[in-house]
Amino acid sequence: MHLDAAESRHAIKVLRKKKGDVIHLTDGKGFLYNAQITLSDPDHCAFQILEIQEAPKRNHQVHIAISPLKNNDRLEWFVEKSIEFGIDEITLLLCEHTEKQYAKIERLEKIAISAMKQSLTMVLPRLTGPMPFNVFLQQSFTGGKFIAHVDHENEKHLQASIAPRSANVVMIGPEGDFSPAEVALALQHNFVKVSLGASRLRTETAGIAACHIVNLVNTQ
Repeated sequence: MHLDAAESRHAIKVLRKKKGDVIHLTDGKGFLYNAQITLSDPDHCAFQILEIQEAPKRNHQVHIAISPLKNNDRLEWFVEKSIEFGIDEITLLLCEHTEKQYAKIERLEKIAISAMKQSLTMVLPRLTGPMPFNVFLQQSFTGGKFIAHVDHENEKHLQASIAPRSANVVMIGPEGDFSPAEVALALQHNFVKVSLGASRLRTETAGIAACHIVNLVNTQ
């Protein structure tokens, strides 16, 4: 077995690993592999597996559906930080007020892998979309379904709405928020309208806040 070219160069040239050194690998599916390098080639680093460990399974799930942003850097920041906090799935959601109807999925996937390794987690979150708002609502979900909407009359906070040890999906709108028609349609599909606090948050900040809140409820 061997690492791909990019990982081989990183292991040999950056980390300065050599034959006989032990390295730690993950498949992104919850397994950690302790392995020993058998060939320290920067283009083709070979190894043999010494031990396999399975990561403890989480007792809850976090799924954030978020609108793509006009500024790519802000969306990339959200992907990176949400993985550091702990997230299971990210869906890019095309809404009525979404300004940018596409995203660089391959770039986001690379950032996701890097964030997974940096945070020492062993599960790579699923990244889907971009997906039209009405199509997303027709998906099958288990657990809590929430739409975070800026509404001064909406006093129900996400933290008070989440059931511990459950799956939760939270929709985050674009700059300009969800349209009234989208909110009404979400409610028709049994989504619950919730607040993330008194402040008006940027899209990527709201996504991180929602991710943190769901995880926080499940650490209490």
